[in-house]
Amino acid sequence: MRRTVFNEDHEAFRETLRAFIEAEVVPVYDEWFAAGQAPRDFYYKLGELGIFGINVPEEFGGAGLDSHKFEAVLYEETARAGVQFGGSGVHVLLALPYIKMLATDEQKKRYLPKFVSGEEMWAIAMTEPGTGSDLAGMKSTAKLSEDGTHYVLNGAKTFITGGVHADRVIVCARTAAPTAEDRRHGISLFAVDTKSEGYSVGRKLDKLGLKTSDTAELAFVDVKVPVEDLLGEENKGFYYLGHNLASERWGIAFGAYAQAKAAVRFAKQYVQERTVFGKPVAHFQNTKFELAACQAEVDAAEAVADRATEALDAGELTPAEAASAKLFCTEVAHRVIDRCLQLHGGYGYMNEYPIARLYADNRVNRIYGGTSEIMKTIIAKDMGL
Repeated sequence: MRRTVFNEDHEAFRETLRAFIEAEVVPVYDEWFAAGQAPRDFYYKLGELGIFGINVPEEFGGAGLDSHKFEAVLYEETARAGVQFGGSGVHVLLALPYIKMLATDEQKKRYLPKFVSGEEMWAIAMTEPGTGSDLAGMKSTAKLSEDGTHYVLNGAKTFITGGVHADRVIVCARTAAPTAEDRRHGISLFAVDTKSEGYSVGRKLDKLGLKTSDTAELAFVDVKVPVEDLLGEENKGFYYLGHNLASERWGIAFGAYAQAKAAVRFAKQYVQERTVFGKPVAHFQNTKFELAACQAEVDAAEAVADRATEALDAGELTPAEAASAKLFCTEVAHRVIDRCLQLHGGYGYMNEYPIARLYADNRVNRIYGGTSEIMKTIIAKDMGL
């Protein structure tokens, strides 16, 4: 079936991106993997390539587009090459929507040019030790000073992707106590400068997968945050967080589909080259049937991912539709990647093969952005159940 989601501009971007990955990422990716993060200067290269500015208005140095299709191409091409762009996905997919939605004109003038160039990398800090998905239970606080010039931030965050290299972090903290009627009341968002006194990066967490994406613990001890760095209105942070969940879940869904597609590509190449009992593994009927079944699942996931992309660009992707796309694509990717690893035999368990890294990278897709169980709850509620 012919895809219609991409046009000539997207395909031209794909060619440029594929060449960039082959020249700048593939030769050094093993070093990044061993180090547990991409080097900081790599993000300047992404800035020069224009990756960070696609959806940023032209007046702030971006391309001024309003589409997620270029991000979709990025997901497909990084998966195809078996690489990750460090923690930069959070910079664009998660942080940018909040800046565009909440920042004042003055803030955008300060934030966005450096965002586009990669001079300032952004992350977002929501999760706290002991709270997990219960964001309403967060304990970090930000109290307004007596003179009203700044907030004093105290608390801790964990599982912060991009947290090691981040220059600014959107920190969620309580500026007021929850009410009896609404536990979610009283949370605010701040664009915190990581060079601030009292701000510290704790452990760089050792994850099962996504090894080149730096993930850290953060701590705040009497950090002074200027009132000029409050994003949006005080105490409305929880509602802002919910506003961008559809795009976040779309990103996870599309990324998972792209990983599944890449897994079939890796497995097909391997079974054609690997010889067993004097014949290529691809010669055996079981291999053909397994890959055919995987391809059928990938085709279905592609259709779901593409439909969600069109809906997102049109501003019509509902929370339930995003949840459905995430649930379906991540579950498909789980099955497909597992079967493709099996076709590699013992070599599939070795990190030198991209299928092994893909297996580990993919596992978190059914957890972050809302677990598969949460997605089912959202879908069922939308069904009136």
